[in-house]
Amino acid sequence: MPVKNVIEASSLTKYYGELCAVDHVNFTVKRGEVFGFLGPNGAGKTTTIRILVGLTAPTEGTAYINDLDIRKDIVQIKQHIGVVPDTSNLYDELTAWENLEFMAGLYHVPRENREKRAQELLKSFDLWDRRGTRFGKLSSGLKRRMTIAAALIHNPNILFFDEPTSGLDVMSARSLRSLLRELTETGVTTFLTTHYIEEADQLCERIAIIVKGRIVTIDTPQNLKLKFQKVPTIEVSFTTPIKSSSLEELKAIDQVKVSENRMRGQTKNVNETIKELTAFAEEHDLEILHVNTITPNLEDAFVRLTGLESETMLVEKERRGGRG
Repeated sequence: MPVKNVIEASSLTKYYGELCAVDHVNFTVKRGEVFGFLGPNGAGKTTTIRILVGLTAPTEGTAYINDLDIRKDIVQIKQHIGVVPDTSNLYDELTAWENLEFMAGLYHVPRENREKRAQELLKSFDLWDRRGTRFGKLSSGLKRRMTIAAALIHNPNILFFDEPTSGLDVMSARSLRSLLRELTETGVTTFLTTHYIEEADQLCERIAIIVKGRIVTIDTPQNLKLKFQKVPTIEVSFTTPIKSSSLEELKAIDQVKVSENRMRGQTKNVNETIKELTAFAEEHDLEILHVNTITPNLEDAFVRLTGLESETMLVEKERRGGRG
């Protein structure tokens, strides 16, 4: 039996004046899937999510969530979805317990079920011992857990997740990734955006990459990496620093990058490249320390599809406050 799609975007389009922020986007998300939505700042990620969760209306096209049309049925749709923003929407002065009870009221959880549901979530997220602690006093990792718990208070089966581990330390981020996997096992569908390519590789079953409002590809992380395996990357370390200008004479390597005594570039023929590098080293009185061929990773695929380095994307995220 085929897996049912819980999200279907059909020619989804959004104009702001003459600016087309989302340009006839089409995609589907399967039940229980972790679906990544990646792209540079300004690519249309945030606008797409805002449309899907009912914060703004599309100019053209539509989307269906659990077979409900976002143009007609957004009130019903909000009972099926939970939204975890990149910055928490909970109240610092309220305790963990009070925040969950407040959110339960907003989502019209029946009064007789609120206490039981809050207790379930606090125990599931290892927050029970902190139920009486004010939200503002919790660590970043615990705040993130609380924000997710609040988004699940009304038992949604779809979770929209903006920047899952933004601002977390390594251990908290790892713990949160495990939590997301556990949610998937319970049947929750996760639609997430992230600026951390490695995180998307670890978590997502499929990834859509959007650039200038248009989706340029949708595939599994593995397939995206395999698409670029025909063009391997070669990394060479020399015993002494090298000048970028001297590498211009190399013909077998493209997109060369230099960092002190190390160079990295793309090549279509590893054997020819090694021969050329050996001759280059002899001519310039250099000694080769290491030569490695590197299998393309998801970051390589992202860079080639968008033309934007992931480091640049992270800098833009910090400068613009994380909006994409």
